[in-house]
This record gives sequence, C-alpha cells and structure tokens, in this order.
Amino acid sequence: MRIIYYMERASFFMLFILLLAGFVFLFTFFKPDEETTFREQYMNNYSIFALEIPEEVKFAGERLPLEYFDVHESFDRELMVNTYWHSQTLLFIKRANRYFPVIEPILEEHGIPEDFKYLALAESGLTNAVSPARAIGYWQFLRDTAREYGLEVTDQVDERYHLEKSTVAACKFLKESYEKYGSWTMAAASYNVGRRGIDSQIEIQEEKEYYDLLLNEETARYIFRIAAIKTIMENPENYGFRYRKTDLYQPLENYYKAEIDTTIDCFAEFAKEHGTNYKILKYLNPWLRKPHLNVRGDSTYTIKIPEEGFRLRKSNKDEL
Repeated sequence: MRIIYYMERASFFMLFILLLAGFVFLFTFFKPDEETTFREQYMNNYSIFALEIPEEVKFAGERLPLEYFDVHESFDRELMVNTYWHSQTLLFIKRANRYFPVIEPILEEHGIPEDFKYLALAESGLTNAVSPARAIGYWQFLRDTAREYGLEVTDQVDERYHLEKSTVAACKFLKESYEKYGSWTMAAASYNVGRRGIDSQIEIQEEKEYYDLLLNEETARYIFRIAAIKTIMENPENYGFRYRKTDLYQPLENYYKAEIDTTIDCFAEFAKEHGTNYKILKYLNPWLRKPHLNVRGDSTYTIKIPEEGFRLRKSNKDEL
C-alpha cells in the first residue's frame, strides 16, 4: 500500500510538472505579438464621442432654428470640427483672454452685441492674418472697404492691423447692415459675403432669412461656425478643454501712448531711445508698416511705447 501511495504522489507531481511546463511553453511561444497588444490597447483606450447639441443656441440674441434638420446638422458639423481641432480651438481660448477685453468695450460703445467678438475670432483667429484675397487684420478688411469706413491704408500706415481702430470700423459696417436687414444674423452674413452678395441672393431666392437662403459654402457655414465657437468657449470643459489661468495669454499692459506729430526717420533708433527694441515696438504697433514714418501736414499718430517689465510674463510676477 505504501508503494502504491508513493507512486500516486509521484504521478501527481509529474502531472503538475507537465502542466507547469505546458503553461510556460504557451506563454513563451504563443504570447500576443506587439501588433496585437497595440490594437487591443487602442480599442480599449481611444474613443471619439458624438457631441450633444444644446437645446437652444443663440447668436447676438437671435435663436438658431435647430428644429430644422439642415440647421441642426450644419451646427453639429461646426461644433465637431471646432471641438476636435484641439490645437486651434485651444489657441482661440488662450488668445481671447488677451484680445476680448479690448474688443468688448468697443462693441458695447457702438451698440453692437458682444457675440460679435466671436466673429473677429472666426475671421482671423485673433491674429493679424492676411487672406489670399488680401483681406487683412483681426477683422479681415479689404483695402477699399477699410478706407470707406475710415481706416488709413498707405504704404507706411495700414490701420487694418490696428485692433482698436479696425474694431470701430467693423462696428460701423455691422450697424449699417443691421439697419438694412433688421437682423444681426444677416448683418454677420453680410460681413462675410458683402451686402451686394446678400442682396443678390435675396432677390433670386425671394427669401430674407439667413437660414432660408442657399448661399456659397463659406457663408453658409459662417454663422454656424461662429455659434459653435461661442458654444465651446462659453463652456470649454463640456467639450474637453482644460487649462490653468496661467496658460492663457495675458492682456498686454505696461505701456504708454505717445502722440507723434513729426517724422520718425528710423524706428530702430526711436525704439532704443525709448528703452525698447524694433521688434517689440512693431509688436505693439503692427499698423506701422515701414521702418520709418513720414508725418505730413497736421497729422498725428498715437504710438504705444512699452514700459519696463512689458515683456515679463505675468506668471512670473506676484499678480497671479
């Protein structure tokens, strides 16, 4: 009996050894390859979500009729594009912290709804952009239109690059369009395609509302893009954008304004005389297009001059 007992124990031990060897063999020779592991991790961790459309969306106090399938789908498209174009939209958020405080009081002063700050953002990304059609600046004015609304455009001075003055010019255009169409939405659309372009489509189609007009693709997407950007920026965390206060671009401060009524022969020397350099002087005054300025007659120009500490990030100071 003792012999049989030892034989049974030996058999169990051998079976255990064989099973263990089998497992070692399987894990050694049949482990998932790198491609399989990568695919499994990808499927388990990467997701793209359809976005929830708000029940109500407004631009300048005017409601988007989202109950219409075409309006709903057009807004959905722009909301997805701007949500998932992460780098661009995050840059919008960062720049807005610097430039919206400049734009907002000018809009208010001229009786233009605050939502039009998003129009400037949609037009230029809040940069002094130059389009293929030579529309220039934060508000993307063509040369003749800029001059029509009071901006100086010469080889030396181009006030389309002047944020404050170009915002005033945009306000004038938008107010005229609102008086003509009785709708801020149509005023915004006319900013994109021009009043002549809007008028021709109203005449052809015998419709007067933006959402009832068949327009070129850029103008057809225009209001929806502005409204989508507004929706995201008013509730960025709802769309996955997270940042710290110190990540935002801070308003430009620590400068003073100098009234110039005489010719400046060399801005490089002028900058050094005022404790700065050519680069920073032009950064503050991008509307100065040459390295000199010939002042004629009784003309005067207001130039921003940086003070000590202008270039220092606020996060390096005690203010944040």
